[in-house]
Amino acid sequence: MDYSSLILMERDNETGFVTKELGSYKVSEGAEYIKGFYVKGDSVYIKFDTNKDVEEWEYSAIYDVFNMELFENEGFEIEEVEDEYNPTFLINFKYKDDHDYIEEKLSLSIELIEEAMEKAFNDIEGKEEEYQ
Repeated sequence: MDYSSLILMERDNETGFVTKELGSYKVSEGAEYIKGFYVKGDSVYIKFDTNKDVEEWEYSAIYDVFNMELFENEGFEIEEVEDEYNPTFLINFKYKDDHDYIEEKLSLSIELIEEAMEKAFNDIEGKEEEYQ
């Protein structure tokens, strides 16, 4: 699926329900990995996964090689999201009511997501034997 923009939604702290739209942001190709983009409390959250179904062995392999430091080095907090069909991660950063700031952080996160996913898939290529 081709994305040209993502809508930032605010979620209620208590219920998690969407309460309002906060803005629309232009995005690049890497946005296809993004499964959620929202503000909760004083943080922006971006949930992303592999953008394709993975085999059972790939699931463990991707978590083993995925470079979370890439995000941490750029000031993002990142965590693995369990109980998802495919390897899934959640990054967050401080929310500011500043369109340019959010767009810049979103753009950087998309670049990092695309780089990390491509590297993870390259790093596990040919290693099926090790994970079975």
